[in-house]
Amino acid sequence: MSPRLSRTLVQLNRFAPALTFIALLLLWEGSCRFFAIPSFLLPSPSAIVTAGANIEWTLWLGHIWATLRVAAMGFVLAVVVSIPLAIALANSRFLSRTLYPILIIVQSTPVVAVAPIIVTTLGAADLPRVLITFMIAFFPIVVSTVTGLLATPEELIELSRSLKAGRAREVLHIRLPFALPYIFSALKIATTLSVVGAVVAEFVAAERGLGFFIMFSTSFFKVPQAFAGLIVLVALSLAMFRLCVIVQRKFAPWSLPKSER
Repeated sequence: MSPRLSRTLVQLNRFAPALTFIALLLLWEGSCRFFAIPSFLLPSPSAIVTAGANIEWTLWLGHIWATLRVAAMGFVLAVVVSIPLAIALANSRFLSRTLYPILIIVQSTPVVAVAPIIVTTLGAADLPRVLITFMIAFFPIVVSTVTGLLATPEELIELSRSLKAGRAREVLHIRLPFALPYIFSALKIATTLSVVGAVVAEFVAAERGLGFFIMFSTSFFKVPQAFAGLIVLVALSLAMFRLCVIVQRKFAPWSLPKSER
């Protein structure tokens, strides 16, 4: 194989995801035009871009900020509650036997069905939306953190106990660092779930936010506009996921696989 052909293949492999995405967009656009699909059934990418561009940017910013604020507050609350709770569960067989089944029951309850009850009980302010977001995002953090804490090699635990390290030092200096890859994996999942939670809450009771914008657009059959809101929502979710990756790479690079450092 010639060096030039080899370089071309390397470049193609590098940009393969972007090229695949562009090919799908072109296929989507061509199918909509060729089969004359009505925009209220499946709008073409160009129609979605046009509908999104027709919305004032101040209106976009208002909806994005409303969703981002609730998602961020729910995510932070989930982290603050879940990690200490996971430490308690990992260190107490009694708490694990009593609380863990309750957490599973809470997680098994469909949040979409509970959301109207929460809004009716707590009102239509930020509190019920943050609580709904928290309920969706907290469980993966608890489960993954407990798994990481309990996966610490017994040799390290026995070594720390032979050096007369206290339980707090054992958790802070041995178990938590070992559990960081598990915790960051859960945080990445929780970032996307927090956006889902914020949107579910906006479907139930909100006057602003991307979930409200999508619901409002579909109620008036403005499907291209709803698709534009959906794309912005996906971009917001990906941005939060990427931010979590950057934080992990910055503050705990050793917790990443070697190929991602």
